[in-house]
Amino acid sequence: MFRRRTALSVSATAALLAAAPLLAACGSDAHPGAAAVVDGKRITVAQLQAKVKDVREAQGKSPQGTQLIMNTGRLSLATLNGMIFDEVLARAAEDAGVTVTRDDIQKWRATAERRAGGAERLKGMWLQQGIAPDEIDAMVRNQLLLDGLAKHLGADRGRPQGQQQLAQALSKTSRSMGIDVNPRFGKWDDQQVILGETKEPWITTERAAGRQRV
Repeated sequence: MFRRRTALSVSATAALLAAAPLLAACGSDAHPGAAAVVDGKRITVAQLQAKVKDVREAQGKSPQGTQLIMNTGRLSLATLNGMIFDEVLARAAEDAGVTVTRDDIQKWRATAERRAGGAERLKGMWLQQGIAPDEIDAMVRNQLLLDGLAKHLGADRGRPQGQQQLAQALSKTSRSMGIDVNPRFGKWDDQQVILGETKEPWITTERAAGRQRV
Protein backbone atom coordinates (compact mmCIF):
# COMPACT_ATOMS: atom_id res chain seq x y z
CA MET A 1 0.00 0.00 0.00
CA PHE A 2 1.40 3.34 -0.94
CA ARG A 3 -0.24 5.92 1.03
CA ARG A 4 -1.29 4.87 2.23
CA ARG A 5 5.86 6.54 4.88
CA THR A 6 22.48 11.58 0.60
CA ALA A 7 23.24 13.98 3.23
CA LEU A 8 22.21 17.49 4.21
CA SER A 9 24.32 19.96 6.12
CA VAL A 10 24.19 19.86 9.91
CA SER A 11 22.20 23.08 9.98
CA ALA A 12 19.69 21.82 7.43
CA THR A 13 19.27 18.58 9.36
CA ALA A 14 18.62 20.51 12.54
CA ALA A 15 16.07 22.63 10.72
CA LEU A 16 14.17 19.66 9.31
CA LEU A 17 14.04 17.96 12.70
CA ALA A 18 12.70 21.16 14.18
CA ALA A 19 10.07 21.20 11.47
CA ALA A 20 8.73 17.84 12.61
CA PRO A 21 5.45 18.24 14.53
CA LEU A 22 6.05 18.44 18.26
CA LEU A 23 4.08 15.81 20.10
CA ALA A 24 3.80 16.25 23.84
CA ALA A 25 3.57 13.02 25.77
CA CYS A 26 0.05 13.52 26.92
CA GLY A 27 -3.24 11.89 26.11
CA SER A 28 -6.88 12.03 27.01
CA ASP A 29 -7.79 11.79 30.68
CA ALA A 30 -9.02 8.23 30.12
CA HIS A 31 -5.83 7.15 28.32
CA PRO A 32 -2.88 9.28 29.47
CA GLY A 33 0.11 9.09 27.13
CA ALA A 34 -1.94 7.54 24.33
CA ALA A 35 -2.30 8.97 20.84
CA ALA A 36 -5.08 6.44 20.24
CA VAL A 37 -6.59 3.28 21.67
CA VAL A 38 -7.61 0.58 19.21
CA ASP A 39 -9.56 -2.41 20.50
CA GLY A 40 -8.13 -1.75 23.95
CA LYS A 41 -4.56 -1.54 22.63
CA ARG A 42 -2.72 1.74 23.22
CA ILE A 43 -0.80 3.47 20.46
CA THR A 44 1.38 5.69 22.59
CA VAL A 45 2.58 9.16 21.75
CA ALA A 46 6.12 7.83 22.20
CA GLN A 47 5.53 5.17 19.54
CA LEU A 48 4.13 7.79 17.19
CA GLN A 49 7.07 10.11 17.84
CA ALA A 50 9.52 7.32 17.09
CA LYS A 51 7.96 6.63 13.70
CA VAL A 52 7.89 10.32 12.80
CA LYS A 53 11.54 10.68 13.83
CA ASP A 54 12.48 7.64 11.74
CA VAL A 55 10.97 9.21 8.63
CA ARG A 56 12.46 12.65 9.27
CA GLU A 57 15.94 11.23 9.78
CA ALA A 58 15.68 9.24 6.54
CA GLN A 59 14.43 12.31 4.69
CA GLY A 60 17.29 14.31 6.16
CA LYS A 61 19.81 12.01 4.47
CA SER A 62 18.29 12.65 1.05
CA PRO A 63 19.57 15.36 -1.31
CA GLN A 64 15.91 16.36 -1.62
CA GLY A 65 15.46 16.43 2.13
CA THR A 66 14.16 19.99 2.40
CA GLN A 67 11.52 19.37 -0.27
CA LEU A 68 10.53 16.06 1.28
CA ILE A 69 9.94 17.76 4.61
CA MET A 70 7.82 20.45 3.00
CA ASN A 71 5.72 17.85 1.20
CA THR A 72 5.05 15.86 4.39
CA GLY A 73 4.33 18.69 6.80
CA ARG A 74 1.50 16.87 8.59
CA LEU A 75 3.52 13.74 9.05
CA SER A 76 2.41 13.03 12.61
CA LEU A 77 -1.27 12.90 11.64
CA ALA A 78 -0.62 10.85 8.51
CA THR A 79 1.53 8.45 10.53
CA LEU A 80 -1.08 7.99 13.24
CA ASN A 81 -3.71 7.46 10.55
CA GLY A 82 -1.56 4.68 9.12
CA MET A 83 -0.91 3.09 12.50
CA ILE A 84 -4.62 2.88 13.26
CA PHE A 85 -5.48 1.64 9.79
CA ASP A 86 -2.83 -1.08 10.11
CA GLU A 87 -4.68 -2.45 13.14
CA VAL A 88 -8.06 -2.37 11.39
CA LEU A 89 -6.72 -4.06 8.27
CA ALA A 90 -4.91 -6.72 10.28
CA ARG A 91 -8.10 -7.57 12.17
CA ALA A 92 -10.23 -7.65 9.02
CA ALA A 93 -7.72 -9.90 7.29
CA GLU A 94 -7.47 -12.20 10.31
CA ASP A 95 -11.24 -12.53 10.51
CA ALA A 96 -11.33 -13.39 6.81
CA GLY A 97 -8.53 -15.94 7.14
CA VAL A 98 -6.20 -13.92 4.90
CA THR A 99 -2.48 -14.43 5.52
CA VAL A 100 0.70 -13.11 3.94
CA THR A 101 4.07 -14.89 4.04
CA ARG A 102 7.56 -13.45 4.04
CA ASP A 103 8.05 -14.95 0.59
CA ASP A 104 4.94 -13.13 -0.67
CA ILE A 105 6.36 -9.83 0.56
CA GLN A 106 9.77 -10.42 -1.01
CA LYS A 107 8.29 -11.33 -4.39
CA TRP A 108 5.95 -8.31 -4.44
CA ARG A 109 8.76 -5.96 -3.40
CA ALA A 110 11.15 -7.37 -6.02
CA THR A 111 8.57 -6.69 -8.72
CA ALA A 112 8.01 -3.16 -7.44
CA GLU A 113 11.75 -2.51 -7.38
CA ARG A 114 12.12 -3.61 -11.01
CA ARG A 115 9.29 -1.33 -12.07
CA ALA A 116 10.71 1.59 -10.10
CA GLY A 117 14.17 1.19 -11.59
CA GLY A 118 15.92 -0.26 -8.58
CA ALA A 119 15.70 -0.69 -4.83
CA GLU A 120 17.05 2.77 -4.02
CA ARG A 121 14.60 4.50 -6.33
CA LEU A 122 11.75 2.58 -4.75
CA LYS A 123 12.90 3.66 -1.29
CA GLY A 124 13.01 7.25 -2.49
CA MET A 125 9.49 7.06 -3.87
CA TRP A 126 8.16 5.68 -0.59
CA LEU A 127 10.04 8.34 1.35
CA GLN A 128 8.21 11.01 -0.63
CA GLN A 129 5.04 9.64 0.92
CA GLY A 130 6.39 9.65 4.46
CA ILE A 131 7.38 5.99 4.61
CA ALA A 132 10.81 5.21 6.07
CA PRO A 133 12.90 2.48 4.39
CA ASP A 134 12.49 0.10 7.32
CA GLU A 135 8.70 0.37 7.02
CA ILE A 136 8.49 -0.69 3.37
CA ASP A 137 7.94 -4.39 4.06
CA ALA A 138 5.08 -3.50 6.41
CA MET A 139 3.49 -1.40 3.69
CA VAL A 140 3.90 -4.20 1.16
CA ARG A 141 2.29 -6.59 3.63
CA ASN A 142 -0.67 -4.23 3.93
CA GLN A 143 -1.03 -4.10 0.16
CA LEU A 144 -1.09 -7.87 -0.01
CA LEU A 145 -3.59 -8.08 2.85
CA LEU A 146 -5.85 -5.66 0.99
CA ASP A 147 -5.56 -7.77 -2.15
CA GLY A 148 -6.31 -10.92 -0.19
CA LEU A 149 -9.25 -9.37 1.61
CA ALA A 150 -10.69 -8.12 -1.67
CA LYS A 151 -10.34 -11.61 -3.16
CA HIS A 152 -12.04 -13.12 -0.11
CA LEU A 153 -14.95 -10.70 -0.57
CA GLY A 154 -15.10 -11.25 -4.32
CA ALA A 155 -14.47 -7.52 -4.74
CA ASP A 156 -12.75 -6.12 -7.82
CA ARG A 157 -10.57 -3.32 -6.54
CA GLY A 158 -10.41 -1.87 -10.04
CA ARG A 159 -14.14 -1.11 -10.04
CA PRO A 160 -16.13 1.32 -7.85
CA GLN A 161 -18.44 -1.45 -6.65
CA GLY A 162 -15.47 -3.52 -5.55
CA GLN A 163 -13.92 -0.58 -3.76
CA GLN A 164 -17.19 -0.01 -1.95
CA GLN A 165 -17.36 -3.66 -0.86
CA LEU A 166 -13.88 -3.47 0.57
CA ALA A 167 -14.55 -0.16 2.28
CA GLN A 168 -17.72 -1.52 3.88
CA ALA A 169 -15.87 -4.54 5.25
CA LEU A 170 -13.14 -2.37 6.75
CA SER A 171 -15.72 0.05 8.14
CA LYS A 172 -17.53 -2.79 9.88
CA THR A 173 -14.29 -3.99 11.44
CA SER A 174 -13.36 -0.45 12.45
CA ARG A 175 -16.66 0.04 14.28
CA SER A 176 -16.15 -3.19 16.21
CA MET A 177 -12.77 -2.07 17.54
CA GLY A 178 -13.91 0.94 19.59
CA ILE A 179 -11.24 3.29 18.24
CA ASP A 180 -10.64 6.27 20.52
CA VAL A 181 -8.24 9.00 19.34
CA ASN A 182 -6.66 11.65 21.51
CA PRO A 183 -8.62 14.83 20.56
CA ARG A 184 -5.40 16.71 19.80
CA PHE A 185 -4.92 14.46 16.78
CA GLY A 186 -8.50 14.58 15.54
CA LYS A 187 -11.31 12.05 15.45
CA TRP A 188 -11.42 8.62 13.84
CA ASP A 189 -14.12 8.18 11.19
CA ASP A 190 -15.31 4.56 11.20
CA GLN A 191 -17.31 5.01 8.02
CA GLN A 192 -14.41 6.33 5.98
CA VAL A 193 -11.82 4.34 7.97
CA ILE A 194 -9.65 7.41 8.36
CA LEU A 195 -8.40 9.91 10.89
CA GLY A 196 -10.60 12.87 10.04
CA GLU A 197 -7.93 15.53 10.31
CA THR A 198 -5.69 13.88 7.70
CA LYS A 199 -8.18 14.22 4.83
CA GLU A 200 -6.34 11.41 3.06
CA PRO A 201 -7.84 8.27 1.51
CA TRP A 202 -7.30 4.96 3.23
CA ILE A 203 -6.19 3.38 0.00
CA THR A 204 -3.50 5.42 -1.73
CA THR A 205 -1.91 5.45 -5.15
CA GLU A 206 0.88 2.97 -5.77
CA ARG A 207 3.16 5.52 -7.41
CA ALA A 208 6.24 3.65 -6.25
CA ALA A 209 5.20 0.53 -8.14
CA GLY A 210 4.59 2.52 -11.29
CA ARG A 211 0.90 1.71 -11.40
CA GLN A 212 -2.32 2.68 -9.70
CA ARG A 213 -4.23 0.50 -7.29
CA VAL A 214 -7.34 1.53 -5.43
